This record gives sequence, C-alpha cells and structure tokens, in this order.
Amino acid sequence: MEDKNGLGHVVEECEVDAQIRQTKAQPQANNNRRNWSNGQCVLAVPSCSGLNPSFDLSLCRAKLESDGFQIPVRDMEGPLRTALDVPAVRRYMVFNSALFHFILAPVLYVVVWCAVFSTLHLYITVSDYWVLCLSVSLVSIFLTTAIIFILHHSNKELNMNLDIRLIQVNERMVKHKLLVAVADWVQNCTGHMQLYFVYWDMSRCLRALTETLEERSFVANDTQNKLKKKMSHLILVTEVAPVDPEVGGSDVEQGSDEQRPLLRNEETSCSTTSSQREDAKITTSYSLIPDASLPAQDKAYQLLMTYSAVYVKLLVSERLSGPSHHRLRPRRNHCTTAPFCLCQYIKKKILR
Repeated sequence: MEDKNGLGHVVEECEVDAQIRQTKAQPQANNNRRNWSNGQCVLAVPSCSGLNPSFDLSLCRAKLESDGFQIPVRDMEGPLRTALDVPAVRRYMVFNSALFHFILAPVLYVVVWCAVFSTLHLYITVSDYWVLCLSVSLVSIFLTTAIIFILHHSNKELNMNLDIRLIQVNERMVKHKLLVAVADWVQNCTGHMQLYFVYWDMSRCLRALTETLEERSFVANDTQNKLKKKMSHLILVTEVAPVDPEVGGSDVEQGSDEQRPLLRNEETSCSTTSSQREDAKITTSYSLIPDASLPAQDKAYQLLMTYSAVYVKLLVSERLSGPSHHRLRPRRNHCTTAPFCLCQYIKKKILR
C-alpha cells in the first residue's frame, strides 16, 4: 500500500509539473505575439530559385513557431502547397516577375525598333538616315514605355493566377492573425521574390467594413451594382466531375461501402469509372462577387479575404499610394505601417 501511495504521489507530482510547464510556455508564446501590430512583417522567406520559384515551408513553420505562432500543418503547409506548388503557377510567377519585366524592356525595345524601322523604310524615303533613326527611336521608346507601364500597373491589381489562389490560405491563416502574400522586386539588377507572413488582426477591419455595409443598406442596389462593376472579372473556372447516378445511393449504403474492403474486380471497375469521369468533366464558373442575400458581416468577410493577398503584396512592396504622414492618414486606420488598412483599401477600391 505504501508503494502504491508513493507511486500515486509521484504521478500526481509529474502531472502538476507538466501543468506548470504548460502554463509557463503559454504566456511566453502569447508575450511574443503581443508585440506585433497590424501590418508588421513577421517573416519573409526568399524563393529557392529564380527560374523555378519554390519556398521552404518547413523552415517557415519553424521560424513562425519561434515567434510564438503555433500553426498546424493543415492550416499552412497543405494550403500553400496546393496554391503555389503547381507547375503552371510557377511558370506564371517567373514570366510575371519584376526581373522578367526588367529583362523584357531592352529586348522589347530592340524588337520594336527593328519592326518600326523596317516598316517606315519601305514606305518613306528619307535622305538623312539619322532623322529616320531618331524618329524610330522615339517611337520605340514611347511604345516600350507604354507596354512596361501597363504590365507594372497590372501587378498592382488583383491577380487571378496568384492572389486568388491564396484566398484559401488566408482563410486559415487569419485564424492565427497572419496574412500571406507573394511579392517580388528588382534591386541592383537582381530579382527578389519572397513569401511574406504579415501580422493582421482582422476583427477591427471586419467590424468597420460591416458597419459601412450596414450604413449602405438603404442603397443596397447601388452597392451591389458597384460590386458587380468592380468585380465582374473575378470568375473562377473549375472542372467538376459529373455526378454518377449509380454511385449516388443512400447514406447507409455509402457508409457500408466505406467500411468494407475493396476487392480486385471492384478496384478495376472503380478505376474504369473514374477514368471515364475524368474524360467527361464539366466546366463550371464561380463568381467572387458576394451574394446580395448575404448578411453584411458575411459580405465584409468575403471581401476582406478576396483582397487580403493583393493588399499584403502592395503593403510589403511599399506600393500603397496615400499620405505618408501620420496626421494626414484617414481616421480609423487599423494599420500603423501603411497609409490605409485593408478595410479602407476595399472602400477606396470597390465601394467608392
């Protein structure tokens, strides 16, 4: 009996020590997170390669844990791999990068110059070739500058191939008060592409944008028309397998089929039907415009998640145009490091 009592005391003491260590670790992690404010960059991870962009997500998770952010794998690594580790997305990131535009500018100038010169030389006879060369150079500079300006301006807009794919990532990361985006720039003739993790507490932006939509409830049709006008191009096209009537049975039958093991002939038939379904996929489109019947808070949340990645991209690359002086910034700014916060960006971009 004494041994049993002694063993019981030891177990109780171990449990108490474990609880004490756990309670000490939790305030330490919370203290690390209390130092952050909206808009501060928590982590920036560079791409492993410029020609094949990829990010070390395990390193990201380890560094975030050292800063006090305990994020499960299903909330970060899984969604990020789904969004970014796709060959088509990697190719797009290369051809849409600032470094590629930097290399494209002189090449485009030479091509335009040769095309304009050969065209004018056939139809215009000029005695002094320097006049023709000067005119061709001016026209080529103008056309090249216009094309590069259009490409640069398009990078400030919502990107369907990259920013939209990060919506599902930010929907999970916002629970941990983080937002994710990919940004790149050219410095000293070298391209820099990085994956950014920015601290952001969405509660105040959600509350402010919800109040704005509720104040506009008496002009709901006007607000919905503005959303349709500004977001009409945000349409996702996906391929969905058609529903097989033979597969769709009762819940009891499906449960029994899931519990029993599959036989070889059933595997063959399933693979055949799956290959047939892959050949007969249906293309469907989904609009990112919030439905008019949704409550104001749900609309606000959908808008915040839709524009979260592009806002963070502009924030970390310092491309948010607005007053830099603190006194000149608009009221109710929930970000101290930018001219305006996420909800004000949506008001300026969509609701104005």
